Amino acid sequence: MFGAVCARELADAGKSVLVIEKRVHIAGNAYTERIEGIIVHSYGAHVFHTNNRIVWDYVRRFASFNHFTHSPVANYHGELYSLPFNMYTFNKMWGAVTPQEAAAKIEEQRTEITGEPRNLEEQAISLVGRDVYEKLIKGYTEKQWGRDCKRLPAFIIKRIPVRLTFDNNYFHALYQGIPTGGYTQLAAKMLDGIETRLDTDYLLDRDFWNGLAKRIIYTGPIDAFFDFSLGSPAYRSLRFETEVLDIPNYQGNAVVNFTDRETPWTRVIEHKWFAFGKDELGNDLPGTVISKEYSSEWKPGDEPYYPVNDEENAELYKRYKALADRQNKVIFCGRMGEYRYYDMDRTVAAALNLTEKLKSGSPA
Repeated sequence: MFGAVCARELADAGKSVLVIEKRVHIAGNAYTERIEGIIVHSYGAHVFHTNNRIVWDYVRRFASFNHFTHSPVANYHGELYSLPFNMYTFNKMWGAVTPQEAAAKIEEQRTEITGEPRNLEEQAISLVGRDVYEKLIKGYTEKQWGRDCKRLPAFIIKRIPVRLTFDNNYFHALYQGIPTGGYTQLAAKMLDGIETRLDTDYLLDRDFWNGLAKRIIYTGPIDAFFDFSLGSPAYRSLRFETEVLDIPNYQGNAVVNFTDRETPWTRVIEHKWFAFGKDELGNDLPGTVISKEYSSEWKPGDEPYYPVNDEENAELYKRYKALADRQNKVIFCGRMGEYRYYDMDRTVAAALNLTEKLKSGSPA
């Protein structure tokens, strides 16, 4: 997303642009493909959501968006709970009927944490209490990050919404949806008319590519650019087991999180529900496609999905950032280049901000 936005904006400004893509397809981790008429999110669920009207208007230049609202379900040993944590969750957990009852129960349980939370476990308990933490956060988070919750920083859990309402919309965003036809079509329209080399590893022949360009916008892993000279900060990777099923409905929802520690996968995605079970003409889709998602520690040869932003890895990134700042031609961007978590809307906003600076001649 970062590279595609930069390419489009700079090409429209009259710059000569070449996109180099290591994979055999465009659209990065948002890549979608069609299987049995169903648009499948090949690298996991991607729901575009934003409060930024400029970003929302920008992406809709390249695709129309449906009105999908992300409302995942949590499965804990066969018990089903609403996500985000809301009144449905608290009713199922404690029998709370009113917001006052739920708030009182949370307040009762959160008092075990005194002072500023020191880790993810303490942060979670301080937000929703011990019961919700044990059933709906602990197992899922430890599978996702491969670390005990006591070893994870507190800020990670601050992204989890908690509401004393019956609102099932996970993202508290004004604008939300998925591009009609999938993200690959959106990326293709962004890159329309721009030379794109697929299945090409920039790092294998960087001197040649650098010789062609005045500036390089690099969105790969920052440690790989420097040949891992300082070591590798930790990443998490994902693996997917995708099945085509000859049934109309597998789980009744686009995303179900499995929050117990014993189930090996973190969630199951049923892709047809991102488009309400219908094709672009509004016809019901007879079959279904599911993907079981497994989280794992990154190792060479795996695809890095997101950084592990603990203190040790943040310090290693700072050392790489010092090397990057000495590069006068290469700009390091995006989730891997900046070793930070980016939602898609913030990716678009950051790319637009960068290209405005480049077009105006300001320092990038």
